[in-house]
Amino acid sequence: QVQLVESGGGSVEAGGSLRLSCAVSGYVRYSGSLYCMGWFRQAPGKEREGVARIFFTGSGSTAYADSVKGRFTISRDNVKNTLYLQMNSLKPEDTAMYYCAAGRARTFGVCQIIPDQYDYWGQGTQVTVSS
Repeated sequence: QVQLVESGGGSVEAGGSLRLSCAVSGYVRYSGSLYCMGWFRQAPGKEREGVARIFFTGSGSTAYADSVKGRFTISRDNVKNTLYLQMNSLKPEDTAMYYCAAGRARTFGVCQIIPDQYDYWGQGTQVTVSS
């Protein structure tokens, strides 16, 4: 079965940095196909929102939500089957539970940063940014 395990969350002061990791296993169903991985976050009482995504196979192209662009960097290590999210210049509004997810590319190779496109999810890792 597919398993995603996030790590690297914690508490940090505003302006600090964290690096999240997501270990991936059991992606046999995606063998030979194009798929994406993304980072999402959800704060209490808020909807789950997309943060960033990357083509885990293929080009490795990335996309970011406007709220994190220039501060966060998503990357992949295909050998280790690991997804990363480097978060710099953290703000209190970044406080949330962060989830990694995987999903198959849709028609025309589209991968959007929307939860509905992703099939597998990790358990989440908490990020708390204090003022």
